[in-house]
Amino acid sequence: MLCEASNGGRLGLCGDCLRNLPWHDAAHCPQCALPAIDNLHCGHCLNSPPDFDATQALFRYEHPFDAMLQRFKYNQRLTMADTFGALLADSISSRPDVIIPMPLHPQRLQERGFNQSVEVGRVLAKRLNVKLDLQSCARIKHAPPQASLPLKQRVKNMRGAFRCDTKLDGLRIALLDDVMTTGASLNALASTVKKAGAAHIECWVLGRTLPR
Repeated sequence: MLCEASNGGRLGLCGDCLRNLPWHDAAHCPQCALPAIDNLHCGHCLNSPPDFDATQALFRYEHPFDAMLQRFKYNQRLTMADTFGALLADSISSRPDVIIPMPLHPQRLQERGFNQSVEVGRVLAKRLNVKLDLQSCARIKHAPPQASLPLKQRVKNMRGAFRCDTKLDGLRIALLDDVMTTGASLNALASTVKKAGAAHIECWVLGRTLPR
């Protein structure tokens, strides 16, 4: 997938390329996955706790993972969902009751043709033997791509962005997304899921953007 060697195996990645990926394995806050001393909660999460309880991130959003993800999302490389789903499944240390992929607005879904989080979620749910819920939550507000916006605008865009039509009383929920940058989208979805009764909410992401 990266060096074009013939020994990619089931993941499409040779051993050297796999080892050289930017794994998010340094000490980080267990709630938001930003760098933190001794894996303790960061000051921001202590002072202004998000609506999710934990975050598990596979990679730092750096090269070459960022290029891999762009290929997956914008070049229709759907087979990469198998690679990402398998790697994430191997790294997850908890077992929720339900996995909910980040919903796309119908207009965005029509433009892209697929929801990358759903495709990874299908692989992940099967490997972990956890229910994949594609019906309970929907994105009802269309907004510009979050990556192009400052934090305040991202938060504003996410107000009222999601709807949950199912009671999730007492359930442990994993919200699945490709990248967490500021966490605005995931926090808005977590807030919606919490109002539906979820007891514990984790964010599972392929990549985490870290401050430079």
